[in-house]
Amino acid sequence: MIFLILDVHYKESQEIDAITATVAGIRFEGIEQSRVLSEHIVEVNDVAPYEPGQFYKREMPCLLALINQIKEPFDVIIIDGYVFLDSVGKAGLGKYLYDNLANKKPIIGIAKNHFYDITEDYAVWRGISKHPLYVTSIGIEIKKAKEMISRMDGDNRMPKMVTYVDKLGRVIN
Repeated sequence: MIFLILDVHYKESQEIDAITATVAGIRFEGIEQSRVLSEHIVEVNDVAPYEPGQFYKREMPCLLALINQIKEPFDVIIIDGYVFLDSVGKAGLGKYLYDNLANKKPIIGIAKNHFYDITEDYAVWRGISKHPLYVTSIGIEIKKAKEMISRMDGDNRMPKMVTYVDKLGRVIN
């Protein structure tokens, strides 16, 4: 199975009153021992300002810009954020992204912070961390998504690939 993990970093320019984003993506295979297949970076200009409760409006165009430039295959997308904001189906970034994909792929969302409508059923404990990650998904059963994230390469709370894609986007930015 080939995964595509994505992350977005924003940069505001006071001089030109604009927001740009650096979107990083890594295609990799393997859960317990990951192997990087390719790295991808795209710069997005004229990013929408942050709107409380409407985060997807800012982030989704950035994610789609990177996804649309990748020609190599991948099976599952992993994002930093929630797919659903509750267990019933209230859309989060991942659900909006899924709905906007021309070629539907399962999406797993990994969130570092607890959202008030998410139950502990979505918590994944990794390493010796005192805090869980919260995993939601679409196109893949939540039990399987949680198992994958719990087994991902790395001994700490954050899987190695999550840390790697975050650093990739920050280095360029």
